[in-house]
Amino acid sequence: MKTDKACTEIVTGVHEQILRIKINRPDKKNALTRSMYAAMADAIARADDDNGIRAVFLHGTADCFTAGNDLKDFQAFRQDGDNKDVSNFLSTISRAQKPIVAAVGGVAVGVGTTMLLHCDLVYAGQSAKFILPFVALGLCPEAASSFLLPKLVGHKRASELLLLGEPLSAAKACEIGLVNAVYPDGEFIDKALSQVQKLVQQPPASVRITKALIKRPISKHIAEAMAAERDHFSERLKSGESDEAFRAFFERRKPDFSRFD
Repeated sequence: MKTDKACTEIVTGVHEQILRIKINRPDKKNALTRSMYAAMADAIARADDDNGIRAVFLHGTADCFTAGNDLKDFQAFRQDGDNKDVSNFLSTISRAQKPIVAAVGGVAVGVGTTMLLHCDLVYAGQSAKFILPFVALGLCPEAASSFLLPKLVGHKRASELLLLGEPLSAAKACEIGLVNAVYPDGEFIDKALSQVQKLVQQPPASVRITKALIKRPISKHIAEAMAAERDHFSERLKSGESDEAFRAFFERRKPDFSRFD
């Protein structure tokens, strides 16, 4: 594998027709910056354009998938309003033509969970936790999760996950269909890789066509949901509620939303 020239925290490599993308910023719990989003989007787009690549394998380190957005970087684009790299990544992963398999260990926070809704197969370590803290941060869902999550788990369970943001265990994630299977923490990456290896042995055109057919009935709805979420998310970034949530985080205190209506 090699490090992306523009971003040292995203490591990519092609082996046996598999593009492997590793989120590799362990000192920051693999928190994502705009340059990391751009590198992942470029890698997925390259996979679609390369006939020598039949599948994408996305994973973090053994003990952490990603803690979500790097909050210092996130604060910067709250100020400058430039979240095009995030939007481009979400659009790219949602429209990817080649199958994407994800392996999740440790925490998958925010976009670390919502991006999985666009992967075709997802496998987790037994200690994995999935957290959607958008509302607690004064924000709103993204990555079409306001559409895809209710479709996957039902309205009430999606409301619980998105409104309360309580952690979801790997076992529960498997039960509700967010992940395909759960394996011991020391085995989940290799188990997921074995599934990718099975995929690349399948007829490649049939795989791409089948993926496209599976997604065809919902593709329009995904694009519409992303557009609506993007508008609200941009507004939320500038809101007083979001200011209070982030100020409280950096001041290591509980946020106080009592003055908002």
